[in-house]
Amino acid sequence: MDTLHLDLDVRVRSFRVELTLDVAAETVALVGPSGAGKSTVLRTVAGLMRMERGRVALGDEDWTRRPPEARSVGYVFQDYALFPHLTVAQNVAFGGEAGSLLRDLQLERLADVKPATLSGGERQRVALARALARRPRVLLLDEPLAALDAHTRAAVRAELRARLRSVGMPALVVTHDFEDAAALADRVGVLVDGRLVQVGTPAALVAAPATPFVATFVGANVLHGSASRAAHALTEVVLEGGERIVSTDPGEGAVGVVIHPWDVSLSRTTPDDSVQNHIRGDVESVVLLGNKVRVRVGPLTAEVTERAADALGVREGTPLVASFKATATRLVPF
Repeated sequence: MDTLHLDLDVRVRSFRVELTLDVAAETVALVGPSGAGKSTVLRTVAGLMRMERGRVALGDEDWTRRPPEARSVGYVFQDYALFPHLTVAQNVAFGGEAGSLLRDLQLERLADVKPATLSGGERQRVALARALARRPRVLLLDEPLAALDAHTRAAVRAELRARLRSVGMPALVVTHDFEDAAALADRVGVLVDGRLVQVGTPAALVAAPATPFVATFVGANVLHGSASRAAHALTEVVLEGGERIVSTDPGEGAVGVVIHPWDVSLSRTTPDDSVQNHIRGDVESVVLLGNKVRVRVGPLTAEVTERAADALGVREGTPLVASFKATATRLVPF
């Protein structure tokens, strides 16, 4: 399978989308804030936007000057863009041969139905089938789960992941949701103001975010502070609120302090153990997520078990101590 090579330079409003990326037979998700240039990347690969300079190639084939119809691309749009006057079978056949795709994507019983009566998950499958009917060599998906409600989203996410694994071609997925990206993609690229600030596996981004934005995006707490060397190979950070904490990471000057919610423990009083970092505050919010509870204490969110939260009698306004280890305290420069 040929590799998709991107060396893009496209002007978008007040900034340029400038990135270099190779996508083999894998799924790469592009994530980031709205207006960062994610959809521009897809449109440029598809030939719907022109570059002032740069290159798009699939293997040895230079696609840079090819019109959209001459590029072997399957495109799934955010709103799916199904033809409302055509049946499911006719929508898929618009892209190419429909029979086996209707069967493979479990759409045979819906073949004669029109899009208006389909669920969100069914529309997504029809859009994917139509894109694959072209027998593309590159697959592009723009916010493929954004139009789904929360209940449907989880089921369709798992189904789409299996489909992407089976197609065996370069696939680019745009999403603003890290959970979707982590579930669907082999690698994730974080795009901010038209530039890739970090590319890696979802696990790598969680373990070692390169910037405060990446850390926030993957769900970590990010505090601001000023770092300086301390004794015992530690770095001391004075936070904006005046609290002093330590980290095993090196750092100097203005830093972002990254702590994952699951690395934060809660107690009524400061624990007498080896944990060195403690921040006191009142509980600001309590959110139940499955069998976990997310508790906001001052500037930090902790993720604890429902049993632990009940044992502490966690309620809004309850004073608690949030504790976390120096080894779990990551520092990233501003």
